Order: sequence, then structure tokens, then C-alpha cells
Amino acid sequence: MPDSTGFGDYTETGQVIPVSFRGRKGGYSHSLFLNDGPPIAGGRELWGFPKKLAQPSLRAEIDTLVGALDYGPVRVATGTMGYKYKAADHAVIKAALEAPNFLLKIIPHVDGSPRICELVEYYLEDVDLKGAWTGPGALDLHAHALAPVADLPVLEVLSATHIIADLTLGLGKVIHDYLA
Repeated sequence: MPDSTGFGDYTETGQVIPVSFRGRKGGYSHSLFLNDGPPIAGGRELWGFPKKLAQPSLRAEIDTLVGALDYGPVRVATGTMGYKYKAADHAVIKAALEAPNFLLKIIPHVDGSPRICELVEYYLEDVDLKGAWTGPGALDLHAHALAPVADLPVLEVLSATHIIADLTLGLGKVIHDYLA
């Protein structure tokens, strides 16, 4: 997020799982890691994003795009793919970016009992796709007690995609209240 309105320049990575809800295919935000406090707080408090403080990075190394996630001094994930290896179909990528996204907003009461437990749906808006590429990819995950990205084992990398876009994170709506 090199130019985020209200938050400036920060880096974010996470696990987003393909899901469907009532026939709508989209992505479920399982875990997110950022290197800046204000967007962590804003994302958690407003939408309910599962954001934690860590050190994600993304850089080009000659012909390879390298993403890494460090939680404290411990490397928990490294992903690589061919840099601008093959142009992706912009219509397919734009449709995927405009699909619904889901997350669980879970906030406890002051006594620790459940206060809010909601399924939230949100969309990316004003998507202006600047570029998209596919290529060979690899992912290496390591166990960590507080950044359990390796708890969902990757059996096979099916695809790798690099996207550059301007977009707006739209406000969410509650589509199911588990405490109602």
C-alpha cells in the first residue's frame, strides 16, 4: 500500500481463502499482517479484519518477485514468482478484484464473553487495474505460535499473480449475526 489515503505508505500481506456464500464466490480474509499501527486499528475496529503487527515485504530481485513475512525476528513465509513473467487477462483479474470478500468480525465484551460475532461482506471499489502478471510461483511457510500461516498447509501452488491497481476498500455490511 505505497499511497494509502489517510495512512500513507505501509506494507500488508495475508491469507485470503477462496470461499462461496449463498452462491457468491469470493475471498475470506483469514489472517493479515501489516507494518503500521493505524491501518491495523482502523481495519480491526471498523471492518473486523484480523490484522496483526509484523514485517511483510515485497521486492523485485532481478527476474524474481520476492515476498516475505517476518513476525518479530522469525521468518514465517517466503513467496517467489517470476517477475512480470506473462501478462494476465485483465478482464479475469478485474472480475476477481470486484468479487465479494468476507470476514468474521469478532469483538469480545469487557468480561471476555462474545459481544459481536458477525459475518461481514465488503467489496473493493473504483478498481483501476494498472497491470497484472502470472508466472511460476513457490511458497515456503514456517510454523509460528502467533502467526500460524503454516497451519493451513499448501499442498500445491496452482498459480501466482502480481497485480498493480488503484482501488478503494468499500465499507462492509453485516450479512449474518451469529449472536442474534
